[in-house]
Amino acid sequence: MAKYARKDILKSALDENVRYVRLQFTDMLGEIKAVEIPVAKLEDALNNKIMFDGSSIEGFVRIKESDMYLHPDCDSWLILEFEDISYGKVARLICDVYTPYGKPFPGDPRYILRRAVKKMNEMGFGSLNIGFEPEFYLFKKAADGTPTIDPSDKGSYFDMQPLDGAEYVRRDIALELEKLGFVVQTSHHEVGPGQNEINFKYADVVTACDNVQTFKQIVKVIARKHGYIASFMPKPIAKLAGNGMHTNCSLTDLEGKNIFFDENDPMKLSLVARKWISGILKHSRSIACLTNPTVNSYKRLIPGYEAPCYACWSDANRSAMIRIPAARGEATRTEVRNVDPLANPYLALAVILMAGLDGIENNIELVPPVYDNIFSLTREQREEKGIPNLPENLKDAIKEMKKDPLILETLGEHTFNKYVQAKELEWDDYRCLIHKWELDRYLQ
Repeated sequence: MAKYARKDILKSALDENVRYVRLQFTDMLGEIKAVEIPVAKLEDALNNKIMFDGSSIEGFVRIKESDMYLHPDCDSWLILEFEDISYGKVARLICDVYTPYGKPFPGDPRYILRRAVKKMNEMGFGSLNIGFEPEFYLFKKAADGTPTIDPSDKGSYFDMQPLDGAEYVRRDIALELEKLGFVVQTSHHEVGPGQNEINFKYADVVTACDNVQTFKQIVKVIARKHGYIASFMPKPIAKLAGNGMHTNCSLTDLEGKNIFFDENDPMKLSLVARKWISGILKHSRSIACLTNPTVNSYKRLIPGYEAPCYACWSDANRSAMIRIPAARGEATRTEVRNVDPLANPYLALAVILMAGLDGIENNIELVPPVYDNIFSLTREQREEKGIPNLPENLKDAIKEMKKDPLILETLGEHTFNKYVQAKELEWDDYRCLIHKWELDRYLQ
């Protein structure tokens, strides 16, 4: 993505006939929010003068302290080519949220991630590079325009036309992403009917989170233009593959060199990489509430669908929560496989980063790799090998999150309390409902 100064943005807006600008930010639950302004107010926005009511945003502030300010990140300037507006163009700026007193708002997910990055830098690391692999389903609409769970096609992994009926939709999404500056690497049909994956180049952790939010927005807009509904729901259809968002991570030194690689190690992994992995696994049960944040998330984390259920790692085993892809050298990375696309990327990566740093900073005991098919082991066998289960539902995940001081430290008291409250309400809403399965099984 290009880098911009304020004067560059003003010139770009004039040269490209931009008429409206969206000032975007992300709420606590990962939803993109925006204030739209006419281009005449762009200079005010760049001077951090645009205000909004923070009391109306999930996880932000109380009524009596509602005024918040948006501080645009100039490097996020993007003209949204996919917007069909005859009288001009629409652009966007991703913003950080500030209080009326000129301080970063402690509940802003982007700020929470930046705080974790600051700790990483203070420990002597240069960057955390992240490559996301988000999956999504394309579903048909009903006659009245409401969504269904009828997939766009009957294809499966790597299928092409005619089984892959959405190849042209995926290609249009990739083309729009390229117009916006994304470097698209692969695009293919996934395991489930109507399920797709588009991968794009890694970036530093904050930019990567910005990018995946933009990606999800583009996917939904282009799918709608083709008459489909795009869903990032972790498990939209029972007994079919779920949607994951595998998260590839690599740490660099201050010169930008990948420090997960060690030529002299039998697995070509550095001690730092092993400590990083061990830290994430140590906190795996408590960070699940953020990496897998919904009731539906835990219906994906079950045996038989290539989604991890157990906290372990391997360089060859796809049933592991953390896998080490085969590439080495500068491409050496850890793939965290339990993350799903409904996670707030800023909060999920903040806790993953802090968990990995905890493993490095506190020199915790190294967790050995696992080469068994974990799904074939009994609970007793897994316990003998020291392989814990990931939480089996949102209620358990909330309990684990509340017990771990690292999560409170990472999120801060404001967001920690608001997040727990929101998730407990979600669980209570779910457990009070009567589901079709219950009626089918017990009504007569």
